[in-house]
Amino acid sequence: MKYFFLYAVFVLITTNPSFGQAGPDQSPGLYAIAELPTPVLHTADFTSAFGGTDGKTLQRDDSGLIREVEFIALPKTVFKIEEVIPGTAPTMYRVTTEDYPYPNREGYFIDSRFVNTVNYKPSSRLRKLPPQSVIINNLLSAENYRYLWGGNYRQGIPQMLTFYPPRIPLSQGVKEQWILKGLDCSGLLYEATNGCTPRNTSSLISFGEPVKIATLDSDQIIHSLQTLDILVWKGHVIIVIDKDRAIESRLDYDTNREGNQGGVRIRKLQEVLDETLEERAPVNEYTDVVEGGKKKFVVRRWYKHPDN
Repeated sequence: MKYFFLYAVFVLITTNPSFGQAGPDQSPGLYAIAELPTPVLHTADFTSAFGGTDGKTLQRDDSGLIREVEFIALPKTVFKIEEVIPGTAPTMYRVTTEDYPYPNREGYFIDSRFVNTVNYKPSSRLRKLPPQSVIINNLLSAENYRYLWGGNYRQGIPQMLTFYPPRIPLSQGVKEQWILKGLDCSGLLYEATNGCTPRNTSSLISFGEPVKIATLDSDQIIHSLQTLDILVWKGHVIIVIDKDRAIESRLDYDTNREGNQGGVRIRKLQEVLDETLEERAPVNEYTDVVEGGKKKFVVRRWYKHPDN
């Protein structure tokens, strides 16, 4: 009888892929795996941001940004479920993830419809850094995408219109924000590298190795730069394409200059450096002290793999 029971369990496991996973009417397991690009917010009340009480309002601040959005978790991202939020429909989870190791007071939340739950710890999302040429092509093809706070999945998430349906027709611009189409500054690099680089500038300022730029002028700095080096400070990152060009995503560049408003833009590297040096001092490490309390920036060299 014992052997028959073990055989029956074996058959159940091998013939039913969902065995051990939480079904729609079951309590979730300890972990969740993203099946779709998954928006991560710092509030469990997604509806307040996407629709509001009347189903018509996209919650935006004075700069037109949805500040509740933290980032977009890529498919196969693994979350640890810290709490099932009571009284939510659909079910919302408070989560942590190795893909976004930045604790905050509110916590991070996901909508259960974007994930599958399991009662074991899955392997982390596979991170494979693309070749340099692929990263460059990814960056260049992002040109002209809108700036989106928390955005790192340029095409957006069409399911947002199904899960949080607006009750009125949307303009093209609002629709793109509703589905989280666009990229912020570190999100531009994160997407281009298949999520292999840090998601926040607070980590990028110490990512890779320092390029010594203290006391150098713009021409000297350009001479020191290599493809995919990053100019970075807490709050913004600019990516070097080559000796002539850089790419970045900003909310705006120059509101008085036609065609130079926000989004992903390829700019002359000389122009970018001259502009940066007007406001910031070049330092070798972000912990270096600058006289007079002037703002600072660093250059980090993180890509060392041969192109293939």
